[in-house]
Amino acid sequence: MNRNLFRPEHELFRDSVRRFLQQHVGPKLEGWAERGCFDRAVFSIAGELGLLCPTVPEAYGGPGADLLYSAVVLEEAAPYSNFGLSLTMHSEIVTNYFLHFASETLKAKWLPRMVSGEAVAALAMTEPDGGSDVKAVRATALREGDHYRLNGAKTFISNATTCDLVVVVAKTDPAAGAKGVSLLVVDTTLPGVKKGSPLKKIGLKAQDTGELFFEDVMVPVDHLLGEEGRGFAYLMQELPWERLQIAVSAIAAAEDAYRMTVEYVRGRRAFGQAVADFQNTRFVLAELKTEIRIGRTFVDRCLQQLLQRELDAEAASMAKYWCSDLQCKVVDACVQLHGGYGFMAEVPIARAYVDARAQRIYGGTNEIMKELISRNL
Repeated sequence: MNRNLFRPEHELFRDSVRRFLQQHVGPKLEGWAERGCFDRAVFSIAGELGLLCPTVPEAYGGPGADLLYSAVVLEEAAPYSNFGLSLTMHSEIVTNYFLHFASETLKAKWLPRMVSGEAVAALAMTEPDGGSDVKAVRATALREGDHYRLNGAKTFISNATTCDLVVVVAKTDPAAGAKGVSLLVVDTTLPGVKKGSPLKKIGLKAQDTGELFFEDVMVPVDHLLGEEGRGFAYLMQELPWERLQIAVSAIAAAEDAYRMTVEYVRGRRAFGQAVADFQNTRFVLAELKTEIRIGRTFVDRCLQQLLQRELDAEAASMAKYWCSDLQCKVVDACVQLHGGYGFMAEVPIARAYVDARAQRIYGGTNEIMKELISRNL
């Protein structure tokens, strides 16, 4: 089944993204995994090649491209999930908060540096005692004259140890619940900002995940994103695209796992024949191929709706939970078809297996996705 979503210029861009990942990311992933963090210079290389923040307008140094360019990056980076998540956080998630809510001053200050890779961006939402409940954040940003005094701790933050700026979710009015949540742009060189060491994870080991601590950080009032007390609404507004991003990467990762498994079973022999010739192998692969095709069709339809500004939160939640569940199902079946080699850490399918598990957790757990969908029954 041919995909009619992308134009020739998107495919040319895809070639550039693929070459970048093959040359500058793939060969270094193992070393980054041992260190628990990617090489900071890789962002500068991506910036030089014009691969960062594709939707940023030309006025701020970007190409001003449509969201399908972003989808291309998500798809191509999926097999490099150790790094792809950091790229997505910077180019898609944080960038959109700037484009949609930042003042012209903040856009002019940060977007050109984000496009070039000079500045790496992060979003600090999750807290040690929190999770998916954004309304219950404990970090506070209390107004004192021309500044907010920021205090709090954040954990499981993508790009935590490498970021130059971070959008922090904090309460500017602790007594107001969701209406007291605001978003602040924080320069990580400000006094009182402390970065923890990279967290040790079972997967995504080369992806920079860490903790951030804020102790009496004086953030200028003009670094508020949008309006005070509107932070929760802004987060909810951006979630459909953020969750669809997970679905896009999940399907692409499932396709890659399927591809490498087909290659493996064709070459692997057992009991005098190729593993691919066993009926069980063929049936398993037929089932996976069918479900991946179904997922791809749904995700592509969601992307079309996104371009037409018709994607709703329910469809995005469906895509996020179903596609990430499918990704985990696919990689599990592919590990089984690899046999003992599928359990070896240096084998790509084994890395795909452990990397996939987080997809069902971040971006809102899949249980939360089902809860959101059930509200419209």
